[in-house]
Amino acid sequence: MAHMKPLPKETTPELADDFAIFEDILGFVPNSLLTMQRRPAMVKGFGALTNAVMDPAGAVDPGFKRLIAHFASRAAGCQYCEAHSLIAAQIKGVSEDKVAAVWEYQTSPHYSDAERVALDFALAAGSVPNAVDGELFARLREHWSEEQIVEILGAVCLYGFLNRWNDSMATDLEDSPKQLGKAVLSQGGWTGGKHVKNE
Repeated sequence: MAHMKPLPKETTPELADDFAIFEDILGFVPNSLLTMQRRPAMVKGFGALTNAVMDPAGAVDPGFKRLIAHFASRAAGCQYCEAHSLIAAQIKGVSEDKVAAVWEYQTSPHYSDAERVALDFALAAGSVPNAVDGELFARLREHWSEEQIVEILGAVCLYGFLNRWNDSMATDLEDSPKQLGKAVLSQGGWTGGKHVKNE
């Protein structure tokens, strides 16, 4: 059960445009932001950073950036963000086959060598202590430009904030990401943890 109750989105009308950013990404306003709205400037700042990192005009595919976020969240152990990032990946065009093969990304034909090394990087960068080393960075440079690497790490870092927020708040997981977690992520041991009320 969440440590702090999300407020209705209508509580802070001046955040309507900011909440719309996340409705576009997820199809709903996440409980994390409905809790965070107690400090509206934080929601606005986070929305601005999200727009910058997840810019669809960037050098990395927007759906793939959500997969990077998923792997960073997996490394951090945030089951709320693991499920959210996969929902966002699907909304941004990542195929169901690719999402279903997320646990086999190293061997699945749905993933390229460039994607595999980027996801390895996301796991290493999302770990504590950080596990990025020179060898991994050299492998990353074989497939990705410096601009793309900045975007990839931006996605890892954006979700680093969310991982800490949602695990500390024990944010309740909404229905659609919970269903995706059960269908896809449970194969790898995902349970929803503190983010799923006893059913």
